[in-house]
Amino acid sequence: MVVSSQRIQMRRIIAAASLFAIAGASLLSMTASVEAARITNPVAVFSGIDKITGRITTFDVYIGETVQFGALQVTPRVCYSRDDTEAPKTDTFVEVDEITLDRKIRRIFTGWMFADSPGLNAVEHPVYDVWLNSCKAKSDLPPPDSAAKQ
Repeated sequence: MVVSSQRIQMRRIIAAASLFAIAGASLLSMTASVEAARITNPVAVFSGIDKITGRITTFDVYIGETVQFGALQVTPRVCYSRDDTEAPKTDTFVEVDEITLDRKIRRIFTGWMFADSPGLNAVEHPVYDVWLNSCKAKSDLPPPDSAAKQ
């Protein structure tokens, strides 16, 4: 009787280990599919507000390009989004510099911005605020290389 209960105990342990192995494999495959769904985009779309005039401007910036918004220079380094089957998660790594009154350039922000949480890492400046709207594959504006050739 003792031998039989030990065998039953051993079978339960083996069955539990098998379930953990299957669950672990499923988790790994789900993680791989989430990483595969990330899309690298060539254009980041920002919005900025001029607090003096109250005007909000939306502007496209190609990755690696620097665009000036008021006294700020915005340079996105990457812009990631997800495909249509995933929950929208759009983020960019961006550097923002300020041109001071004595014409010096001072870095005021380096980091990640998230379109679904614009207040989390938006650039807050005494006169200008800038935040990420979205990423996209194409822009109506020509890329920086083709603009220089014209």
